[in-house]
Amino acid sequence: MAVVASLPKKNTPPADGEDALSSLIALVRADLEACNRTIVANMASPVALIPQLAAHIVAAGGKRLRPLLTLAGARLCGYAGERHVKLAACVEFIHTATLLHDDVVDESALRRGLASANAVFGNKASVLVGDFLLARAFLLMVGDGSLKVLDILSRASATIAEGEVLQLVTQNDLATPEERYLEVIRGKTAALFAAACQVGAVVADASPAEEAALAGYGMQLGIAFQLVDDALDYAADQARLGKTVGDDFREGKITLPVLLAHAAGDATERAFWERTIEKSEQTEDDLAEALRLMERHDAIQRTLERAATMAQAAKAALAVFPAGPFHTALCRVADYTVSRGR
Repeated sequence: MAVVASLPKKNTPPADGEDALSSLIALVRADLEACNRTIVANMASPVALIPQLAAHIVAAGGKRLRPLLTLAGARLCGYAGERHVKLAACVEFIHTATLLHDDVVDESALRRGLASANAVFGNKASVLVGDFLLARAFLLMVGDGSLKVLDILSRASATIAEGEVLQLVTQNDLATPEERYLEVIRGKTAALFAAACQVGAVVADASPAEEAALAGYGMQLGIAFQLVDDALDYAADQARLGKTVGDDFREGKITLPVLLAHAAGDATERAFWERTIEKSEQTEDDLAEALRLMERHDAIQRTLERAATMAQAAKAALAVFPAGPFHTALCRVADYTVSRGR
C-alpha cells in the first residue's frame, strides 16, 4: 500500500508560498506522522480493491490541511494527549470520501494532477469505496467515545452533502444570489474546516469561547479556501490547478467569478453567459471569451479580494488565544490560503 502523506524533509526549504504550511507541519510533525499511520491502518480491507483505490486518491497528495487543523487546534488549546490523532484521520477520511463522490458527480478526469479514481477504477467502485471510507470515519468517531465529537462531525458530514446538493440545484442558474452561492461553499467546503478545528478544541476541554473561536476560524478559512479555488479554475494553468482548467465553466457551475462577470456585463455579455452557462451551449473558443470578460470586469481579482477579507476574519477569530507558535502558524496558514491565488 502506498505511503500517504509526504512530509517536508527537515532540511529542505519550502516552495515559495508554502512556508506557512511547512511551518505548521513542523510544529505537529510527530502527530501528523501518527495520523498517517492511522490512515494506512484503517484503509485495510480483505477486499483488495478497497485499499488499492483508497491508496490511489490518498497517496495522490494534497496538503492534509483539514487534519492539520485538528492537530494544531488541539495543541493550540494546550492538549497533551493522543485522541486528536485518530480524529484528524477521521477528518481526512470524510474529506477523501467527498472527493471520491464529487469526482463521480462532476465526471472529473483529474484529481491533483493525476487521473482521478473514477477515471482509473470506474464510477461504481469510487462511490462504494467513498462509502467505505465514510464508514471508517464513523468507526473512528465511535472509538473516540465522545458524543460531542460524534455530533460535530456527523453534522458536518450531513452539511457537506447538503452543500453538494444545493450546488447541483443552483447549477446553470445565473439568477443565483451571492448569498446562496456562499451558502453552497459554507456547506460543501467550510463546514468540514470548522468541524476539524472545533474537535481539536473539544478534545482539549477548551473553554466555550476558545471552541467557538476555533470553529469560527475554520469556517472563515474554509470560505476563503473555496473562493480561491473558484478563482483558480479560471486563473491557473492545469499543472498548478491539479485538474482541467475551466471545469467549472464547462459544468455550468455557479461561482463568484461568473456571478460578478455576469452582473457587470452589458446585454451582449449577459447573453454570452446565458448561452454558455444556462443553456450549456459551448464552443471551443468560449472559455477564452469567458476569461476575457472576467478580466475586463476584474472578476477574478474581486473574488480574491473577498477571500482575503475572509482570511482576515479567520485570523481575527483567534484573538482569544495568547501569542505563540501555534497562533502564529494558524494565522500564517490563513494568509497562505489566499496566496495560492497570486
